[in-house]
Amino acid sequence: HSSVEYFNINNVTQLSDIERYNFDYSGTSMKALTMKKIIITDMYFSQDDLYKIFADMNITDMTIADSEMIHMLCPSSKSSFRYLNFLKNDLTDFLFRKCDNLAQLETLILQKNKFESLRKVSFMTSHMKSLTYLDMSNNLLRHDRAGVQCQWAESLAELDLSSNQLVDAVFECLPANVQKLSLRNNQISNVPSGVAELKSLEELNLALNRLADLPGCGGFTSLQFLNVEMNSILTPSADFFQSCPRVRELQAGHNPFQCSCELQAFIRLERRSGGKLFGWPAAYVCEYPEG
Repeated sequence: HSSVEYFNINNVTQLSDIERYNFDYSGTSMKALTMKKIIITDMYFSQDDLYKIFADMNITDMTIADSEMIHMLCPSSKSSFRYLNFLKNDLTDFLFRKCDNLAQLETLILQKNKFESLRKVSFMTSHMKSLTYLDMSNNLLRHDRAGVQCQWAESLAELDLSSNQLVDAVFECLPANVQKLSLRNNQISNVPSGVAELKSLEELNLALNRLADLPGCGGFTSLQFLNVEMNSILTPSADFFQSCPRVRELQAGHNPFQCSCELQAFIRLERRSGGKLFGWPAAYVCEYPEG
């Protein structure tokens, strides 16, 4: 209970004696807390005694990063959190299961943790009615089983799933209203047609996967930006533009393109459409002898 509104704690070692403490947060002035590189050496204490102190804080922004945190409690009452950042910890799929008290949360950053199930992550967000941005990059996420139901927050507009272990089946488990989606650095070899109906999707990043061709846009009718850099595309299909009429920017560099009539036709179509091509080295422009 002080006039402090923004409190940052870095490089702290808690030696011992973590005890249960009931704190009254009503009337406090704090708005944001940032904790980085916190080390706890006392192994004999109740985890709930520690996490309850943070979960029930009456603040809008909280960051606990790079601190080997293994869990966080659901707030015991309706929370004022709008921004939560748990970068680089040891959190798992058990986080915020069936938690109804984060209805005001807008941004959730869980990058570099130990989440494994994309389906469980989706159900975690389904209770977060205001969530618009979710960063799940650099985890251990998988979704291999076809036909398994996922349930995302309807408000979720931007989702980062880069650097996980996702394959083609991921397109059966994506938020329906997402506008910006990153699947960079996964194990996707094909975008199945007719599976995902992402009518609001405007930006899709599929760089550093295993694609052999450009994906179609049958389910992505609003797509404007596509990144397929660092895949295995040899000859992009020229009918891409019939499937993706709204795409205005395509990044396709660092693919093993083969010089062919199809590649020439594709480049001419892209230029004619008025869009932007990035990452096409001059060496890929083919020259044919007369006749």
